[in-house]
Amino acid sequence: MIEATDLTRRYGDYLAVDDVSFAVDEGEIVGILGPNGAGKTTTLRMITGFLPPSGGRITVNGKDLLDDPVTVRRNLGYLPESVALYADMRVSEYLAYRARLEGLGGSAGGRIGEVVEQCLLEDVRDQVIGTLSKGYRQRVGLATAILHEPKVLVLDEPTVGLDPRQIIAIRELIRDLSSESTLLLSTHILPEVELLCDRVMIIDRGRIVAQGTPAALRQRWMGNTEIHVELKEAAPGAAEVLGSIEGVSGVRSLEGGVRLSVECDAAADPREAIFHAAVENGWVLLELTESKASLEDIFVRLTTRESGNETEPAAEEAS
Repeated sequence: MIEATDLTRRYGDYLAVDDVSFAVDEGEIVGILGPNGAGKTTTLRMITGFLPPSGGRITVNGKDLLDDPVTVRRNLGYLPESVALYADMRVSEYLAYRARLEGLGGSAGGRIGEVVEQCLLEDVRDQVIGTLSKGYRQRVGLATAILHEPKVLVLDEPTVGLDPRQIIAIRELIRDLSSESTLLLSTHILPEVELLCDRVMIIDRGRIVAQGTPAALRQRWMGNTEIHVELKEAAPGAAEVLGSIEGVSGVRSLEGGVRLSVECDAAADPREAIFHAAVENGWVLLELTESKASLEDIFVRLTTRESGNETEPAAEEAS
């Protein structure tokens, strides 16, 4: 549904996006991660036609963006990070105005009611947009992005400015939308990516440094997993016994042998064997937990700059 080939964007001498290629399949939710200035928003703005690429090719639903931009935009919904709205219009008026722009015609009224309900806007439907909180304005922006039922949705920080209850509701909406649309989203909330996304792309300095499912990224970039074992009291020889289990590559004894850290091969899961070893040797087992690397661990390892050290040009933040 989305295919970017050798996508590049320069601002003068500054290379914001450097020869990026990726594809998003129908029905997927794909997340883009990266530090500030990595090129996330520039990439999304090129895909949605708001910013021309310096080089490369973009197709959406099989149509080339440069050759057939009108058809591409009919199939695409976009929520920028900073939503541009008419502050003097009421929410219902603005949605009706956008519906006319999208050519919804006689179906506009029913569709507006649907998106108002989906985006939790019932309480502010008749309120002037300029008086809304940032969270409500974000939801109005999302409502306009899905108003024409696009086949592809591009969301830049869709939950920014929302309170925890609203974030949960919007996440549920995004999951529901994936049954009808393909989604590409960027976010700074790493747990959100694990909760929502089928695949992840990590961008640093304008290039994709890793992509895949969260599980595949953990296995590839974080190496062997660890299992934490806690016994009620130290057991002489426990490290040797656990070290002899198939799939265990090393054991470290901690806190006088009461706690043990068991390093395992990436494809191994010796927890059941550890449990049986405890029973056979009369150990009282208090804890047996697997330690999995988070996306945050992978993100920190793969990105080479602290957030905020460099930023993209001002056009990166425009909407």
